[in-house]
Amino acid sequence: MRIIDSIPHPSISISIFQMNDKYIIKFEAGPMEQVFKFHIQDVKSVDNLKKIIDDSFIEKVRARFNEMFIQMRDVTL
Repeated sequence: MRIIDSIPHPSISISIFQMNDKYIIKFEAGPMEQVFKFHIQDVKSVDNLKKIIDDSFIEKVRARFNEMFIQMRDVTL
């Protein structure tokens, strides 16, 4: 697996990897991460993949991070 690009964001680290026949998008915020895998043949290029990872997609990822944080906080109290 090798990193091939990133998407700038003020509060989430977004890295794009390529491995075999997949693009792997990793979102990191604090101690949590989310990973999405896309077949290269489905998205065709990194530029097309970046179009998929738009503001709406990132907002849903951010909301999920908030849910993850609350769940983690609740079990560690």
